[in-house]
Amino acid sequence: MARNFCDFRFLLLFAAGAFIYIQMRIFTTQSEYADRLAAAVESENHCSSQVRMLIDQISSQQGRIVSLEDAKMRQGQECGQLRALVQDLEKRGADRLISKQQVPVAAVVIMACNRPDYLERTIESVLKYQQSVASKFPLFVSQDGPNENVKSKALSYNQLSYMQHLDFKEVHTERPGEIIAYYKIASHYKWALDQLFNEHKFYRVIILEDDMEIAPDFFEYFEATAALLDSDKSIMAVSSWNDNGQKQFVHDP
Repeated sequence: MARNFCDFRFLLLFAAGAFIYIQMRIFTTQSEYADRLAAAVESENHCSSQVRMLIDQISSQQGRIVSLEDAKMRQGQECGQLRALVQDLEKRGADRLISKQQVPVAAVVIMACNRPDYLERTIESVLKYQQSVASKFPLFVSQDGPNENVKSKALSYNQLSYMQHLDFKEVHTERPGEIIAYYKIASHYKWALDQLFNEHKFYRVIILEDDMEIAPDFFEYFEATAALLDSDKSIMAVSSWNDNGQKQFVHDP
């Protein structure tokens, strides 16, 4: 009886050990499976993350491609506009070159000082007949002194060029009793003629004062006499002034 009891305990211990071993193997197997599963999940998450990053990169690249295409389109439009602008500038330059090939007959300068109303009347009289021959007779206003009303009046016309003579030096007359204003006028005339002949390189200059009005044939007259002035060395100047050439005495037919 005792022997049978011992055999039973031995079997029970063996069964318990076998059970524990089996449980440990099951636990080990489950742990390994759990680790492999975790690794697989982590790998899947990493792949998903990489895929998302790749998708984001593709989206970004597509955005850049669209932006580059838009930029290329804008550049094409800008290049077209620049080409048109260059062609326009080249045409204008050619037009200016052609116009410069026509040598002016003479510069026309209106001498002014401090009478803006008179100046306006003279300018309007000149422009009335000068517009059709402006390239032959470029118009200037030369002001003596700082009168702002005269300056503003002259600058209000874009059909002429403005010059200003400022000379505040004290005038010394050659003889007692001489009028200082004549010296100032002479200084202004010399300065204006130096500007037109020496700086602007004109061959001829027509001088008007700011209280004159011109006749309709004014420019035709000076164009016709220009060749005579050049060829006849005995002619110092051509004048269109006539003391009786006023409305109450004469008129054009």
